[in-house]
Amino acid sequence: MVTIRAITQDDDPEVAAIIRQVLTEYGANRPGFAWQDPELDYMTSAYSGNGSEYLVVIDETGALVGGGGVAAFQDLRPNLCELQKMYLLPEARGKGAGLALITSLLESAARLAYQACYLETLETMREANGLYQKLGFKLLESPLGNSGHNACDRWYLKELEAP
Repeated sequence: MVTIRAITQDDDPEVAAIIRQVLTEYGANRPGFAWQDPELDYMTSAYSGNGSEYLVVIDETGALVGGGGVAAFQDLRPNLCELQKMYLLPEARGKGAGLALITSLLESAARLAYQACYLETLETMREANGLYQKLGFKLLESPLGNSGHNACDRWYLKELEAP
């Protein structure tokens, strides 16, 4: 059983460490990935604006084990958001934490009036890719716009239902 809640400023250092740990695990601790994003150490501030939300996952022991966010994605089409910086520690994977987190994030996106959700990831993040496909994300042939994460090699889009 996990708890999903909004990020707090006290969570910022731990969330940054988790993101960097997971990116390193998958060899994504280099330019072209979220590794170099300036907001990693200040996620609360980065997701404080209208149209964005960052949630964290707390496991049954009370430990913070991951997080993820949604925010507007460029002006390519009206009401398009991006699933951003969703990472879970290895010990939280395969136990329903990812499903609970992404379900909460998609509910947030719909509540924020987004009509579709885009994401970028790596083929090597097999568990994540499986989860996205299970939840109805459709694999795209190329990225939408320029997120700044040009080293990603998998792109997905999911149409959202109004709440």
